[in-house]
Amino acid sequence: MAQKGPQLDRETFSCSICLDLLKDPVTLNCGHSYCMNCIGNFWDKEDLKKIHSCPQCRHTFSPRPVLLKNTMLAVLVEELKKTGLQAAAAAAADICCTEDSVGTLFAGPEDVACDFCSGRKLKALKSCLQCMASYCEKHLQPHYDVAPLKKHKLVEPSKNLQENICSRHNEVIKIFCRTDQQCICYLCSMDEHKGHDTVSAAAEWTERQKELEVSQLNIQKRIQDGEKDVKLLQQEVEAINGSADKAVEHSEKTFTKLIRLIQEISSDVKQQVRSQQETEVSRVKDLQEELEQEITELKRRDAELKTLAQTEDHNHFLHNYRSLSALSESTHSSSIDIRPLRYFEDVTEAVSEAREKLHDVLREIWTNISLTETQVDVLLSQPEPKTRADFLRYSSEITMEPNTASTELLLSEGNRKATHMSKAQSYSSHTDRFTTYSQVLSTESLTGQCYWEVEWRGIGVFVAVAYKTISRAGDESIFGLNDKSWALRCLTHGYDFFYNSVQTPVSGPQSSRIGVYLDHSAGVLSFYSVSETMTLLHRVQTTFTQPLHAGVLLRVWRFGYGDTAEFIKLK
Repeated sequence: MAQKGPQLDRETFSCSICLDLLKDPVTLNCGHSYCMNCIGNFWDKEDLKKIHSCPQCRHTFSPRPVLLKNTMLAVLVEELKKTGLQAAAAAAADICCTEDSVGTLFAGPEDVACDFCSGRKLKALKSCLQCMASYCEKHLQPHYDVAPLKKHKLVEPSKNLQENICSRHNEVIKIFCRTDQQCICYLCSMDEHKGHDTVSAAAEWTERQKELEVSQLNIQKRIQDGEKDVKLLQQEVEAINGSADKAVEHSEKTFTKLIRLIQEISSDVKQQVRSQQETEVSRVKDLQEELEQEITELKRRDAELKTLAQTEDHNHFLHNYRSLSALSESTHSSSIDIRPLRYFEDVTEAVSEAREKLHDVLREIWTNISLTETQVDVLLSQPEPKTRADFLRYSSEITMEPNTASTELLLSEGNRKATHMSKAQSYSSHTDRFTTYSQVLSTESLTGQCYWEVEWRGIGVFVAVAYKTISRAGDESIFGLNDKSWALRCLTHGYDFFYNSVQTPVSGPQSSRIGVYLDHSAGVLSFYSVSETMTLLHRVQTTFTQPLHAGVLLRVWRFGYGDTAEFIKLK
């Protein structure tokens, strides 16, 4: 009796989940108490159901209650620990179970309990389909020792054993009716399922297991294929997002440049109008001042004539008449042209026309962007021109930068023409100068849409564009033999295109004039043979990362002195 009292007290203050003394005890509305962590973990598993219950009485709570420590229980548990009942309870647990902890052997709320244990039930180790009962290790032993029981079918512990009993005949279900696709007992096979296609449930299970394996393989394959597709779609999402970010960034930069350009043009227009205004006003005021002086003089003369007309001294009148009556020609009245200030109206009309054109261009571009279903880059560029007149709308005046010219080149025609000389020119030393080959770059930095033409004479010429960062010495400085320049080699017998040391043969009509069209934003570079008509020789579609400069290279062979290349001044 002395031992039973402490054990009873221990059970009173023990958590039914961990079977240990309460730690941070909490009491539910139903009256049962648990360790705060134990009931918290238990309810974590029920979160998906969104209804939480008491492990003992199954009283439900919704929403999940907020757990508060029961201070009174906590004090009592601490008192039990001080009196040594905790050690007594641990010893009693060791006596009851020497192989494992109490918390492991006793059945918890989620475990299958032994049907033959009295009092607190232990966990079931197996369930018997013949006995329709679950057994702990101790009560299962007869199934291993008694011959008739050895034939029983043991399975993993199951809470659904009742499903194996025929509700009509209260017999164990061991047969499968293939006709009605349901599990039955032997009495059912002799009654309403008589004459049906029946097999043992075990045989049907074996066959269905094989089908299940095939289904699992198919499902696993579909899962793998689906995961691959998900990865591909994720990559597509990343690609779309990356492309959209680049498009937005590029459009913002482009529109910022466009706005800046418009602001610069607006400032120039304003400055020119004000300058013209100042000039015109100054001219008019000068004329006005001269006229006012002339009027003052005429008024003085008129007063003198009035005085002379009133004199009765004949001699005085005749003496002064000739000098006072003689008037000089007016130098202003006939030359003053009062005309409307058409100059300023022309400015207004030009600005309005520019606004309308820009509006039409942007609206057309936006329409194209809105209609396309493919990945696009937002570019402020028009379609590539078709006729020479169209190209000339984008004509750029190109001049050669003397500080880049090789000493073998003589520049003339306002630095638009280069002649290959046999004698080195006395140019000053400069870091931008080409030192190995007879090349030169343009002064102008080329972005947006540009068009220019190169007239050449002699054996051959390279017509090129290049980044300013191109090397100035060695073979890597040759136009077209690096990744910083693109060049069309023009010879008397044909053409070749070079980029990054890759040579591409080009066919087309021979011409001494080559047209070059650049749409920097769209990454388009085109070379044309220009004569009475324009013929496309070669077109490049790429991405330009820096502003470009036009360039020419003379002396494509070891000779060719006197060859020329000129950037034509287009009208």
